[in-house]
Amino acid sequence: MIEITPRLAIAEDEIAVTFVRASGPGGQNVNKVSTAVQLRFDARNSPNLPDGVKARLVRVAGSRMTQDGVIVIHAQRHRSQDRNREDAVERLVALIREAAYVAPPRRKTRPTLASKERRLASKEKRGAVKRLRQGRPPGD
Repeated sequence: MIEITPRLAIAEDEIAVTFVRASGPGGQNVNKVSTAVQLRFDARNSPNLPDGVKARLVRVAGSRMTQDGVIVIHAQRHRSQDRNREDAVERLVALIREAAYVAPPRRKTRPTLASKERRLASKEKRGAVKRLRQGRPPGD
């Protein structure tokens, strides 16, 4: 089991990992060894994710989620398969952890009387400064 939060975990058999050839620098090694990792996680059909987390995961994953509800993560930062696999799993855990967080609802607040008075006083002061700057015609 891969622990996401203390109350949420996913089974390791829900994750499909394939190794592909990495692009970019790496010399001859990049042409011989498949070090990049493509991780696939079927979020829509996962029995371990609550419905609310699944719904938020669609928004959080964005373009990393396919139409079928499968999250695809491509990791090739490191030169070894093991480190790339760990990196891909960590990124998946971070995505699910972000989707598992529910922001507390915003409570409506009203400005205090003192803050209203401060605002009106500053407006009055600013208006007075602008009135003093107005050019008065001579003899007025």
